[in-house]
Amino acid sequence: MPWYRKLHWQIIIGLLLGVIYGSIAAANGWGSFTKDWIQPFGTVFLNGLKLIAVPLVLSSLITGVASLGDLKKLSRIGGKTIAIYIGTTVVAVTIGLVLVNTMRPGDRVPEEMRVKLAQTYAVQTADREAAAEITKERGPLELLIDIVPENAFEAISNNRNMLQVVFIAMLLGIGLIQIPPDRAKPLLGVFDGMTHVIIRLVDLIMKIAPLGVFALIASTITSVAGDDPSQILQLLGALTYYMIAVILGLAIHTFVTYPILLRTMSPMPAKTFFKGIAPAQLVAFTTSSSGATLPVTMERVEEKLGVSEEISSFVLPLGATINMDGTALYQAVAAVFIAQTLGMDLTLGAQLTIVITAVLASIGTAAVPGVGIIMLVIILEAIGVPTAGIALILGVDRILDMLRTVTNVTGDATVATVVAASENALGVPDLGETADRIRTRPPAEGER
Repeated sequence: MPWYRKLHWQIIIGLLLGVIYGSIAAANGWGSFTKDWIQPFGTVFLNGLKLIAVPLVLSSLITGVASLGDLKKLSRIGGKTIAIYIGTTVVAVTIGLVLVNTMRPGDRVPEEMRVKLAQTYAVQTADREAAAEITKERGPLELLIDIVPENAFEAISNNRNMLQVVFIAMLLGIGLIQIPPDRAKPLLGVFDGMTHVIIRLVDLIMKIAPLGVFALIASTITSVAGDDPSQILQLLGALTYYMIAVILGLAIHTFVTYPILLRTMSPMPAKTFFKGIAPAQLVAFTTSSSGATLPVTMERVEEKLGVSEEISSFVLPLGATINMDGTALYQAVAAVFIAQTLGMDLTLGAQLTIVITAVLASIGTAAVPGVGIIMLVIILEAIGVPTAGIALILGVDRILDMLRTVTNVTGDATVATVVAASENALGVPDLGETADRIRTRPPAEGER
């Protein structure tokens, strides 16, 4: 197959064309035209992925839990998965804190630029503070209340209720384990069939991915720059060191931490891994949503990395809900950067508070664009830094949001691979375009 017909190259071409068009559009004042005639294609692509996100999480997690066969196996795999997710998040936050304290990007922002940024984003700052204030006033066990919905149909009607969807799916999966197999088989067959149908729908939706990526990138550039591309240059100039600290941290975590984890806990070569998940990373970059990227991640992990459906159906939906390594790293860097910019020195205790708060916040953070900013306000409140300081970073947050989502999705795929390897459920990766996945796990009863 020619290189230009491969999906990841088509997505890259769409991304580059979006950057070129977006820059030209910003320079020529085509912002309104782009919003009216280009952006809708990106919105359609993103909505298509979101459309199947909740049904996929529900059906795949139910079948994933039920396929484990017994509660002991569920407890073993679940405990292993959550432990690795939390461990990698702690490592991510630590990397961010080391970099931001070493590079000290906040000391490099000119005073006049600080004032200008604060004035420019005053309205957005007030909105984020109001949203965070509501979250902050909640009780310590409010998360438990949020997890258990009072109406299942209401919960699955909103992508932001993903924790509730996960709870419903796991509860149904556990229920299916508890009843006789002949009674569970019809319902399990429905959800299993739904999972396979949705995975095939991903193939259809991804056919418009290059166009969707082009539109999303173009609209992002014009929305950040308005009709004045010099605004991008001014913001990037003032916040260059902050962005370098975040990007360097994300790169270290993505290309050092995860490969080390793969090397020490699985037989998967890093080159094979990154080649397999590249399209999912590109979709994550353009959508800024690990939840919307989940269908693509599941398809790539199963078909290109050889992870068994049993493991991917459990680990990946859970990861898209609670594993936010990139977001946690960004929050750590952003919190210290804001403190440095405002001339505040954070104690070791305050930075430990950042670690704890960022890890806990990442577990409850919705897998949708921009929500990391709200959680950042809560972290700033926890360490006594004025929340108005987020105005300093709002201008470049969209760009960094795209990058940290790539790290989040890569982390989900890494943990799925590691857990599959530990359960002897990691097959030979499919490096072709159409070859079927080859399993190396021992055949189950009835397969011999």
